[in-house]
Amino acid sequence: MIPVLTYHSINITGHGYAENDHVALARDLEVVHRAGYRVIALDTLVDWIHGRVGDGDVANAVVLTFDDGSCLDWQDVEHPSFGPQRGFAGILRDFSGAHGVSLSATSFLIASPQARAELDRTCLAGLGWWGHEWWAEALDEGLIDLGSHSWDHLHPTLDTVAHSRGARGDFTAVDTRADADAQVARASAEIQRLAGRAPRVFAYPWGQASAYLSGQYLPRNGPGLGLEAAVTTEPRLVQPSDNPWTLPRLTCGDDWKSPEQLLERIGGS
Repeated sequence: MIPVLTYHSINITGHGYAENDHVALARDLEVVHRAGYRVIALDTLVDWIHGRVGDGDVANAVVLTFDDGSCLDWQDVEHPSFGPQRGFAGILRDFSGAHGVSLSATSFLIASPQARAELDRTCLAGLGWWGHEWWAEALDEGLIDLGSHSWDHLHPTLDTVAHSRGARGDFTAVDTRADADAQVARASAEIQRLAGRAPRVFAYPWGQASAYLSGQYLPRNGPGLGLEAAVTTEPRLVQPSDNPWTLPRLTCGDDWKSPEQLLERIGGS
């Protein structure tokens, strides 16, 4: 069974592990490394689920994912309340250089430029930390791959959302072809336009996989969009028999709050 770990770079409410996902990511990398785990790409996990690679390719592995796709996934910033913050990409580079190992993570992007600009004001510090300028650079370097986190997340702080009934805060409300196209197909097209490559994996906002999306829309339409899998936030490890459209993940801060708890959850203690 393979743990897929999820971090949010916008989670900065202090300087400690429990208040700062940047601190948590840096410490977790060291802890899982000492416990004998290696980091593999999400693409490798997807290939395993589809039977294209063997068990040896995912042995003793963990997968890293980052949700929402703010610039803090990629760049260092000076936080107005908590000072310098090493971006997730920098943390990966630091660890790779220190230990001589290659790393890969996947950042799940909110695709709408309008939504990201508004979320920058409502969920961050309004300092322009939710742009797309780094997306193509990330793909070129190969350190962080790009996935889709929908068009606008149906985020409750947005003035308008791409949904026929104006639903917010509940992604299970995406239950028609038109609404799914607006949130999934449109997002894939926009990410391809801005980054140069369509995403391969979709992350349900809040981990909410509706029966329509996971059972009908994505299996039928996902491959035509370039999608081969989708991830939830069901808190368990991935098994080889899992449905590729409802893969589970563990979320930092929700499913573990310390390195010791993380090892317990992934079976390394």
